[in-house]
Amino acid sequence: MKIFVTGGTGFIGSRVVARLAARGHKLRCLARPSSDTSRLGGLEAAVVRGDLCDRESLCQGMKGCDWVVNVAGTYEFWSPDPGVFRRVNVEGTRNVMECALGAGASKVVHVSTAGVWGKPAEAPVTEMTPFGPRRFGDYFESKYQGEVIAWELHRTRGLPLVVVYPGAVLGPGDPKASGEYIRRLVEHTLPGTVFDRTNFIFVHVDDVAEAIVRAAEKPGNIGEKYLVAKHNATWGEVNALIAGASGTPLPKLRFPDWAAMFAARLFSGVAAVTKRPPLLGMAYDQMRIMKEGITVDGSKAERELGLTYTPLSDCVRDAVGSIRA
Repeated sequence: MKIFVTGGTGFIGSRVVARLAARGHKLRCLARPSSDTSRLGGLEAAVVRGDLCDRESLCQGMKGCDWVVNVAGTYEFWSPDPGVFRRVNVEGTRNVMECALGAGASKVVHVSTAGVWGKPAEAPVTEMTPFGPRRFGDYFESKYQGEVIAWELHRTRGLPLVVVYPGAVLGPGDPKASGEYIRRLVEHTLPGTVFDRTNFIFVHVDDVAEAIVRAAEKPGNIGEKYLVAKHNATWGEVNALIAGASGTPLPKLRFPDWAAMFAARLFSGVAAVTKRPPLLGMAYDQMRIMKEGITVDGSKAERELGLTYTPLSDCVRDAVGSIRA
């Protein structure tokens, strides 16, 4: 198939592109002018310069493509420009979906996040669970709003949509929140741990990439949702795995929830003024989702996509290994 991929230079997207290329698909990959495209080298993937906010680059790049795989988005828990979440994750998603309709794509795989459910009354979350009434922070809310647009286009205009919802993604080379958290623990730059008893959901980056590719290649699954996450574990359990894999003892301090949230609000307030990231990476939105937690059932991806999840200990070991390298 001829496939147009957004986010193909990123943490998840580069692995998706490598898998699609290995399966013999012909690829066009959207990349911002400033993006490092070295990960695409040797994959025979054509690079289309543009971004989700550049509708013309999207529509031109999709011409003649059979499928669209939308991995790109703004994944941050703090930004000096809060408007970026709406521009990229909401209006950018609209641009991708409407251009896919115009190009006549026969399938669109959109990568969302398990966080769009917020914290509904029902647990664990499954694909059939109604979305909760609120989400924790601008990132999750913007991903939710973008997805609402996509499903509306599916309902009203026949957009051939499939959506994949990863949990907290772990693995080597993660430059984002999870990787930064692990790095700070490994390098002993966190004064204490937080939310040790809160349950969260984790998955290996390679499992997410494999699920996206299988969702694209699976016939007859238009309109389906796939939660991609296996390991429901507390932050305390994950911290212990990080310490074991790295050989670095955990901080002796255990901050109570109220103290962590107070610090996060303070640091984020200062960041809003200075336009510099919050101290210790403690963005208020990130602390909120860590405190609230989420549990999901990702077994549908096992049953219907044939996905085999990587053990949590291996997820952590691989992430730690890339930091130690």
